[in-house]
Amino acid sequence: MLANDVPLLHVPSSPTVAGDPRHRGGAYVAVSRPDLGTDSTQSTVQRVTADGVVRFTSGEHDSAPVLSPDRRSLAFLRRVEDEHGGAHDQLAVAPVDGGEARVLTALPLGAGAPVWSPDSTRIALTARFPEPGRYGSAVPGGGRRPAPAAEAPRLVARLDSHLDGTGYLLDQPQQVVVVDVTDRDAGLVTTALTSAPCSLSSPVWYPDASALVVVAPRDLGARETHDDDLYRVDVAGGTLTLAVRTEGSVGAVAVTASGTILYTGTSHRDGHVVAEPQGLWRADHGAAPERLTDRRSVDVTGTPVPHGEDALVAVLDRGTVGVRRVPVGPGTPLALDELDVVLGGRLVVSGFAVDGDVLVATAATPESPGEVLVVDLPAGAPGATTTPAPTVLTDLAAPLRERAGAPGIRRTEEVTGTAPDGTPVHGWVVLPDGDGPHPVLRVVHGGPFAQDTWAFFDEAQVYASAGYAVVLGNPRGSAGYGLEHGRAVVGAMGTVDVDDVLALLDAALERPDLDGSRVGIMGGSYGGFMTSWVAAHHGDRFAAAWSERAVNAWDSFAGSSDIGWYFADAYVGPDPEEQRRRSPLSYADRVTIPFMVAHSEQDWRCPIEQGQRQFVALRRAGVDASLLVFPGEGHELSRSGRPWHRVQRFEHVLAWWAEHLPVTPVA
Repeated sequence: MLANDVPLLHVPSSPTVAGDPRHRGGAYVAVSRPDLGTDSTQSTVQRVTADGVVRFTSGEHDSAPVLSPDRRSLAFLRRVEDEHGGAHDQLAVAPVDGGEARVLTALPLGAGAPVWSPDSTRIALTARFPEPGRYGSAVPGGGRRPAPAAEAPRLVARLDSHLDGTGYLLDQPQQVVVVDVTDRDAGLVTTALTSAPCSLSSPVWYPDASALVVVAPRDLGARETHDDDLYRVDVAGGTLTLAVRTEGSVGAVAVTASGTILYTGTSHRDGHVVAEPQGLWRADHGAAPERLTDRRSVDVTGTPVPHGEDALVAVLDRGTVGVRRVPVGPGTPLALDELDVVLGGRLVVSGFAVDGDVLVATAATPESPGEVLVVDLPAGAPGATTTPAPTVLTDLAAPLRERAGAPGIRRTEEVTGTAPDGTPVHGWVVLPDGDGPHPVLRVVHGGPFAQDTWAFFDEAQVYASAGYAVVLGNPRGSAGYGLEHGRAVVGAMGTVDVDDVLALLDAALERPDLDGSRVGIMGGSYGGFMTSWVAAHHGDRFAAAWSERAVNAWDSFAGSSDIGWYFADAYVGPDPEEQRRRSPLSYADRVTIPFMVAHSEQDWRCPIEQGQRQFVALRRAGVDASLLVFPGEGHELSRSGRPWHRVQRFEHVLAWWAEHLPVTPVA
């Protein structure tokens, strides 16, 4: 895979299913791909059966498909231009047996993912509504629509006022919208059902379709909080009633046929708001929630799906994300090894849906950025020891193998090692073609409470195609290895995590096909922090460093990042002196290797001042340092930025390593 092969990255998501797609049924997924011609990420809805994949919708920006319970209609989001030149996702519905899609909303800032009512007559979703005179809306009392730079000043009196990738929050609250799909003569929906004093999210219908469950910040956002609660929204009038007071945050919600609420979320009872694994919880209206999964060993993600007397959830585990079964009755929370595996192996599930005893998932593997899989749900009592093998219905990675500038998928092999204190370390090496010995890039992931995985990783594939062996892994602080592993760096960043990063590298370098005398280090976000830190403290081990969208100075991060007002204190502590001791910026004068600082202008997670301060400190210390700035991009540039910026980033990365760590040693 070369830099300009990013358009070949076809990634499926949002599966929805009616019947077994291996037989007479079918699944629908959104398939996205970067498009260099339009410099945008395009997405279409495709129908998947045993006979292959067929495009179902005609738009170039169609996403989030959901089948109606009666299986007659498919709801999805379609990008639509408004009369003022703006383009936003709007709700569309198309008949499954053929016919034109109808766009049903004209919401000022677009629509969120659709949720069907049990009777297939209505759709709930969330949408942001702008304060008049902002985001292209008209000023009260006239038709003037100020440009962004001409809007009135913002008066901010809260710490939770902005979010990377979204912008300012308080002047565009998110509300619940309900759309009646039965009246074909109705006008486009432009208004919300609710008018809450805070943003609402994750609407789910109660079985009788008279109300919705939604997630809202504690006390409806009366003050800054990390806690969420669940509220009942009356569909007739939009009134909110507290349904469940939780122990912390809420990720996603489902409701069983009997009305029991299931949700994924964390507990904040011990005062921790970072490095906290999500669990699966159950609750009845007005009752205290019960945790169903063990906090020490289980970390769930995505939306739970009720299935009989159980719930199916996606679970992180040592670089994988599989689907496991959790009984939803009362009892002691179950540990990871007590949860039956429904879909497992060397894969990373991004979403799944169930119809009867068939599960359809979208998942990445070492050989593909995403495929559609189907598996039978095992019958019988919990504790089944056999897991049916999934059937792979698609081959979306075929263009990468056949049409890429460097065809084929570079192989991934597991690596394990041991830190100086005896702690196991776990990761992978993505290998170039040929016998080597190859130069090595130690790439550190962000987070820190995230994980490298078995999944196809476009960055590692590009670097391996260029001739570099890429070492990836999960040092302490990462997710997927239990509570203690994730908590190990709270108050200790730059200690045991550094030990693990280097120990995994040492384990990989025991391979004869890797060249331990030619090694570079790079990473983004927390990985950028680690790169900056390691370059200052262990720079003699590396030829050069590439630090991207990094935290370099905790003191200013605390006052400039969208999450800095709590994140810095939670991981490092509130003492300014300790924040400076844990900041790579404080040790910039120790760096002696060539150093690239890469940053995005509109990064609100790690604001650009983090990169600028590091660059200035390095240059003043006489370091061969450069600053690479991407206009118009935020924190997610490398994953979801403009396609041309993603290509240009790869080109700069490869040029940097070609200069400082050439694949062919210079005599």
